Amino acid sequence: MQDTTRRGHGNYTSNGFLKVSCNGGLNQMRAAICDMVTVARLLNLTLVVPELDKTSFWADPSDFEDIFDVKHFIDSLRDEVRIVRRLPKRFNRKYGFQPLEMPPVSWSNEQYYWQQIMPLFNKYTVIHFNRTDTRLANNGIPLDLQKLRCRVNFQALKFTPEIEALGYKLVQSLQVKGPFVALHLRYEMDMLAFSGCTHGCTEDEAEELKQLRYAFPWWREKEIVSEEKRLRGLCPLTPEEAALVLQALGFDKDTQIYIASGEIYGSQRRLAALTTAFPQIMKKDMLLDPEELRQFQNHSSQMAALDFMVSTASNVFIPTYDGNMARVVEGHRRYLGFRKTIQLDRKKLVELLDLHQNGTLSWDKFAVGVRLAHESKMGQPIPRRVIVDKPKDEDYFYANPQECLCVRTSCDDLLSPGNSTTIM
Repeated sequence: MQDTTRRGHGNYTSNGFLKVSCNGGLNQMRAAICDMVTVARLLNLTLVVPELDKTSFWADPSDFEDIFDVKHFIDSLRDEVRIVRRLPKRFNRKYGFQPLEMPPVSWSNEQYYWQQIMPLFNKYTVIHFNRTDTRLANNGIPLDLQKLRCRVNFQALKFTPEIEALGYKLVQSLQVKGPFVALHLRYEMDMLAFSGCTHGCTEDEAEELKQLRYAFPWWREKEIVSEEKRLRGLCPLTPEEAALVLQALGFDKDTQIYIASGEIYGSQRRLAALTTAFPQIMKKDMLLDPEELRQFQNHSSQMAALDFMVSTASNVFIPTYDGNMARVVEGHRRYLGFRKTIQLDRKKLVELLDLHQNGTLSWDKFAVGVRLAHESKMGQPIPRRVIVDKPKDEDYFYANPQECLCVRTSCDDLLSPGNSTTIM
């Protein structure tokens, strides 16, 4: 192939085209884009601007350029990898061209891509990765590639000017009133249906969520015992539980709380306890004019981009579940100077909540227990936990990209106990 691109101190010849279709919500796709740029760099491939998921639960029709500044994405990575907006016409299906379609193996390392994927380009000019979630390992990746993942995440993936303008307006509307907490209240219908977590739901609601779970074939787990999962800490906190935990952590009724989420399942009925405890609850539709939000309606990824901006800018970020947004925002906040992120220990919290609510544990003892459980879970510098051969159980690279956080000092210096655990 004759495609030669300048990179670093010399020229390189592209070994082929890599086309990728991302799957999942905004933050799962964001991490995947970082991984796919890194794979393209490793194998000297020309990357086609990634396609975003339009068939998931959210059915968001947004393209890459509807969410990210595509020109900035291409230009800012020009010295690392060649990126094109679309495949050359000769590789279009309408001309009879058939690329190889395949999903790479999950959590793969450098050797997998060199030994299993690279030889395929001897036969196929274009390979289409049709799934991209967690296809690159957290650990054991060369330092220059880990740093490239960060460069894509923190610098190349910039939201469109329209999203940035509205996101900044949201942040400023909150900041003018003082410090604020971003609560990622992951209590939307899709989360509850997928996880099977129905604590606090009516029987009719639990049945509705079960029916939805069966309606989506790619949600593999169907028969789920909600209370078993909850006791193991595998369910998002309910809004009622979140209210008690926030109070126990020391937040008072004057605390400004931004709800970073989609439509809460059960709506105002389920938010009643939270809004009673914290009257300064804020949501997008309370801070923006309907006309400003109209362009984002039915575009869940664009809405999630606004929540991402507010969450990274908040004084404290508290996710009630450790999904993709929670972890990617946590990593961003570490990169921005270890901003406070309270990583809730849901297994311990469920134990404490149940003891308090059945009268066994007084409020004071409950509050002390909650605070003690989270003294070391405030987003302080810590080494990323590695579990050999269990990548799903170890710490996610994008939640703690430590290779990119230790520039002016060593990581050992960062792990000193000097990072305060004060709540605000």
